[in-house]
Amino acid sequence: MEIKGELWEAAEDLRFLLDRGYPRDASLQLVGNRYNLDQEHRHLLRRGVFPHAVVAERRKKQVSAKDLTGKGLVIDGHNCLITLESALKGKTILLADDGFIRDISGVSGTYKKTAETHEALRLIMNLLAKAGPSEIRLLLDAPISGSGELASRIRGLMHERGIQGDAVAVKVPERIMAGYEGICASSDTAVIDDAEHVFDLAGHLIIECLKTTYIDIKKMHTSKRSSA
Repeated sequence: MEIKGELWEAAEDLRFLLDRGYPRDASLQLVGNRYNLDQEHRHLLRRGVFPHAVVAERRKKQVSAKDLTGKGLVIDGHNCLITLESALKGKTILLADDGFIRDISGVSGTYKKTAETHEALRLIMNLLAKAGPSEIRLLLDAPISGSGELASRIRGLMHERGIQGDAVAVKVPERIMAGYEGICASSDTAVIDDAEHVFDLAGHLIIECLKTTYIDIKKMHTSKRSSA
């Protein structure tokens, strides 16, 4: 994705408006029109720019991979898979203001298994086996086609790796995660705001394992984690 020079100014203007309580959608439209941004760049701002108060609250909730050991973990399955698979496909990946890695693919209800799904699941299983949470529950959106089959496949992978946990397709995963007392793995803003502790599972794997190039919206340049 080519970064337009004025995108940094657009992000600054959007933060200014959001910090002062202006409506998000109206602010995005105003800034997008002001800088003549295309839909992809507008979506990048939507996914990555937030008011400072929201950023501070979300960053306080973030935990690292080492914090998972011995703790309960519920995983926002489609959210993590879509982000990971986007990185594996070489699509645009964003480090947002709030410290979470996100894709801007726009895939959600249209998600289907791809050639990258196997690798994404392998990375997730490796992390779970190493981190050792006390309880693992991976939730998939039942309304998305193939969710039941995918959940069965994930349960099989957990069994093969000796990982104690479960994968299920449920109608509204967010409702279960909202009341969860352990750690939630997601980069979904609604999940983050309702959770007490959040682990950016896909973001951790993208930066630490894949070392994928990403856009840092705070600095508005392309970054790549050093392999050194």
